[in-house]
Amino acid sequence: MAPDAFKGTLSANDAAQAIARAIRDAIPDALVEVLPLADGGDGTVAALAAAGYEQRAVVTRGPTGVPTVARVARRAGTAVVEIASACGIALLGPGQLAPMTSTSLGLGDAVCAVLDDDPDEIVLGLGGSASTDGGTGLLVALGARLLDANDVPVPPGGAGLARITRLDLTGLDPRLRGRRVVVAADVRSPLLGPDGAAAAFGPQKGATPEQVVSLEDGLAAWAGVLADATGVDVRSAPGAGAAGGGGAAAIAALGAVQVSGAGFVHGALGLADRIREADLVITGEGRLDRTSLLGKGLGDVARLSSAAGVPVLAVCGQVALSPGEASAAGIGRAVALVDVVGPAAATADPTGSLAAAVRMAVDSEGWIG
Repeated sequence: MAPDAFKGTLSANDAAQAIARAIRDAIPDALVEVLPLADGGDGTVAALAAAGYEQRAVVTRGPTGVPTVARVARRAGTAVVEIASACGIALLGPGQLAPMTSTSLGLGDAVCAVLDDDPDEIVLGLGGSASTDGGTGLLVALGARLLDANDVPVPPGGAGLARITRLDLTGLDPRLRGRRVVVAADVRSPLLGPDGAAAAFGPQKGATPEQVVSLEDGLAAWAGVLADATGVDVRSAPGAGAAGGGGAAAIAALGAVQVSGAGFVHGALGLADRIREADLVITGEGRLDRTSLLGKGLGDVARLSSAAGVPVLAVCGQVALSPGEASAAGIGRAVALVDVVGPAAATADPTGSLAAAVRMAVDSEGWIG
């Protein structure tokens, strides 16, 4: 049982436990292994506990500035922070989405906190963000200044991106020097274009079509400012669009190297070896669509399972891939909770709905004798 989180509904661990109970009810003597996953987004720090990472709490600024308690992790010389925990979209309730003013300040707060532990390497889990601020909040929290044409500071956030004409990095936290920074992203999306931070993910964060256009223009201008300040052009860099453009800021201003968020977590957990020992892999997430295949956890599970010749069942809240698209990605069958129990039941009882969908799918495929 290797699901990712169902955003806003179930954590990866809750989803994995629900799937496991459904299988055990159907086959009491089945050997069921529960392995909640993450891909740099929600639950990354929690998932790493199974790989021996120690966790602690730190206080950060949430996406709209309200203080929150985030979790960070450390094993040996590697520290891990995640934007989802520090200032992610899950921290906002109904009606609280603020696509133009949410920031990544909390991610920078978390980085400052782990710098106190003197790590050799800092891994930034970039997924599940609420902001499309180009990582301006991250840099400001670390001591950078965003300035307009009159050298007046510009607050971080998507709304002000187009006003920034200069990035001053002279005040960047000196403790960052000599440390390796890693971007572990849940997508490899570029900063700009139809698959970029604004167009592909802005609507999920509450942006209207007009705001998407404004954010796209702002990110394009911000990319130029980053290039002027650092000499690094991130316009077409894979992963630069992760976390609302936070990947762009980390790559250009912090010298971050990129890795797959799913690959990082799954490697730490030894997922490939565990899949090779399985007869069936059941995975899932809130919505299965083409972005799921752009470096996210479910896509990596399908890839590893296909390579090992192990069938994959994906049980998700919604499925926006055709059977052919799912099959081409290594997914034997994809089932949507809303199709099995209906939207109302899926929302009212996500745990029970997930269990029912798993049993129905496994029964119909003949995987349960």
